[in-house]
Amino acid sequence: MTRPLLRPALLVALSLMATRALAEAAPPSGEPFEIVRALQAVQDGIAHGDTAAHGSHLALIRQIGEKFLAADPGVWSNPQNGQAVVIYLLSGGAPQIVRKLPRDKINVDKALFDGALAYVEGRQDEARDLLKDVKPRTISSGMGGQVALVQGALFARSEASLAIERLDDARLLLPGTLVEEAALRREILLVGQAEDFDKFEFLTLAYIRHYRNSVYAGDFWQRFSTGLTQSSLALDDRRFARIAALLDQIDRASRLKLYLVIARGALIRGKLAVVRLAGERALTLSADATADRERAHLYRGASRALTDEYDGGVAELKALDRSKLAERDVLLLNATLQLALDVRKPVAGPAAVMSADKPPPTPARIDLASSNAMLARARTQLDELELLTKDRRP
Repeated sequence: MTRPLLRPALLVALSLMATRALAEAAPPSGEPFEIVRALQAVQDGIAHGDTAAHGSHLALIRQIGEKFLAADPGVWSNPQNGQAVVIYLLSGGAPQIVRKLPRDKINVDKALFDGALAYVEGRQDEARDLLKDVKPRTISSGMGGQVALVQGALFARSEASLAIERLDDARLLLPGTLVEEAALRREILLVGQAEDFDKFEFLTLAYIRHYRNSVYAGDFWQRFSTGLTQSSLALDDRRFARIAALLDQIDRASRLKLYLVIARGALIRGKLAVVRLAGERALTLSADATADRERAHLYRGASRALTDEYDGGVAELKALDRSKLAERDVLLLNATLQLALDVRKPVAGPAAVMSADKPPPTPARIDLASSNAMLARARTQLDELELLTKDRRP
């Protein structure tokens, strides 16, 4: 049976009680699995923002290690205590402590024990081999959730779909805990890379709902940002309102930074509707006379000049204060202006209708969608610019 989902206030109270209990001498009858449960209560408090528990966490782990070493060897025949050793390891416990325990008396599956030890000692290949075939839902939820979380980390690069499946298991087996919080942090990046927007949105909302005060929330938002900007998730203008709703949950400075990143990525990929939307959001968030404001104008101006507001867009680009732009943005500005001039050039007609004294009129409206060749040329030029500037980024 899984541990019940506890309210944050109760978790904080439990973590403080566990901190005090572990700071005192444990009663002689205290079983290892009971001590580890107290540690888990402290960790669950961390997931809900208990900074005091976070500060005492390492000290508690050291104390538990000392109590393990002082325990009567006979206690390890109890399967619950054997599982507690694995949970202790995967909760940040010291492998050097575990190696001093009487291994022949610890009643726990060999693959689980050896796999956990290999993982915390950095022997990743060995850990993968030992833990790959373990089905977390077939073992106790306390240990199963921890093992599933580790599997998610071990297979994130080599087998992303398996990693996502295991992180789903971790969340299911240990809801309301630091394990679920950590699983959400790890999974958000993987589903972003898999371009699964619906699940990306679901995981983000789940984290906001349950763990927005977590001590590790900053790590979640960093992974969220990476998953969002290193994929095409934000490049579909039809889902932009949903992206904006997610971004509304984070602080203003981070939101501005993400909109600028999205706008640049969309411009490089020719997604001009998204460039316009993200650029306008960035303008509302940026302060006057700042580099961020100039960048926002750069992206919005580019989207206008390359679609149906040519004159206004070009004017916006020419009005930029280049001294506030980084080198890569100056290069992008120059390329965009040249591209805008190129696509505005009239197509040569039959000689009979051409006049040497009067060039043909330029159209009042630029419609890139009407010319596949023009679109291809624009995309090629922007791609070449990205290759030119990517190694010069600050």
